[in-house]
Amino acid sequence: MRFMMLMIPLGYETAPKDVQLDPERVAAMMRYNEALKDAGVLITLDGLHPPSAGARVSFATGEPIVTDGPFAESKEVLGGYWMIEVASRDEAIAWAKKCPASPNEIIEIRQVQEMADFSPDVQEAAAGFAELKKGSKAGRR
Repeated sequence: MRFMMLMIPLGYETAPKDVQLDPERVAAMMRYNEALKDAGVLITLDGLHPPSAGARVSFATGEPIVTDGPFAESKEVLGGYWMIEVASRDEAIAWAKKCPASPNEIIEIRQVQEMADFSPDVQEAAAGFAELKKGSKAGRR
């Protein structure tokens, strides 16, 4: 089973574009990342720049509307993610509990949808999805 562990650092929604990271915290997180890799569960991981450097494209009017960050209505935003492959939700939770997160950080765990999770008609509608993934930049890494 694949799970995405989403890092939600509280307060990151108002961080400046040039936010500076604490080298000690980065070193601790790197040790955690290495443990995931050494255990053979890590698929990929990345950190994300704060929302002040981002943009949103909304479709509420039926036309795309671009809004540059930061986003006033944001209460929680993503700071980064890990994609892991483990045997169960409980194992994903166990890995999240080992993260050297600070008191202002939350990790949300979400299982990745697999084709087998869907009814035959949905699987048919999504025919070719696996080939799209193989042709993507991520699939070529």
